Amino acid sequence: MSTFKNKTVFISGGTRGIGHAIGMKLAAEGANIVIAAKSTEVHPKLGGTIFTAADDMTKAGGQGLGIKCDIRNDEEVAAAVQQTVDTFGGIDILVNNASAINLSPIAQLDMKRYDLMQDINTRGTFLCSKMCIPHLLKAENPHILMLSPPLTSITERWFAGHTGYSIAKFGMSLVVLGLGGEYRGKIGVNALWPRTTIATAAVMNLLGGETVANTSRKPDIIADAAYYILKRDAKTTTGNFFMDDEVLHSEGITDLEPYAVKPGVPLTPDFFV
Repeated sequence: MSTFKNKTVFISGGTRGIGHAIGMKLAAEGANIVIAAKSTEVHPKLGGTIFTAADDMTKAGGQGLGIKCDIRNDEEVAAAVQQTVDTFGGIDILVNNASAINLSPIAQLDMKRYDLMQDINTRGTFLCSKMCIPHLLKAENPHILMLSPPLTSITERWFAGHTGYSIAKFGMSLVVLGLGGEYRGKIGVNALWPRTTIATAAVMNLLGGETVANTSRKPDIIADAAYYILKRDAKTTTGNFFMDDEVLHSEGITDLEPYAVKPGVPLTPDFFV
């Protein structure tokens, strides 16, 4: 019997990249995948909408549902969660994937963009978690997974030059720390972060284009790592800051070359690693 058959997964973002890959992995197991995001029209540099993503999930073997939702808006998140419960009967897993990035230093970062990162990354993660928790508590093996860095990386190196972004991403990890303790034994709350850069639209557009993408791994490595984390007992798997390669190694997967965009090419370490 499939572990995720008929389980309902609420993913913030998920129209493309890592969130989409996680959704596809779980959809292939028969899960209901909710894509809660803003994209209703294809962006020329990003691609994908809530509708195309939901269709992808259904074609993969699950049931996809796209819900237009700005996770900065309390009412929209509440409505998206309620629509999910009304459609599928509950929520088993929350993946806090939505994130905004701007690597400008303090002097060049305008406050509107600073606020955007805090509102989506830290506050959005907090809000989605808050709204889903009452339903997760009713689930058989409930998990919350944040795509955020390990707190062991809180050093000057990862703040100087991009303080605004670092505050926003580590804010997500602090939510893991707090919720992991608050709901220990009830909900598994964990973070997952890549060892290397991942070939996503953000990498292509912001971190060096095709050159960096070619020295990256595919989003599939995060999806596979998430799959193994979410299979684990939520009562005993919580408060962890997982790295993708370590999760796979613990499952006996040591050959990671198939995940490389360009096998044999030296990989670029990811941010916060």
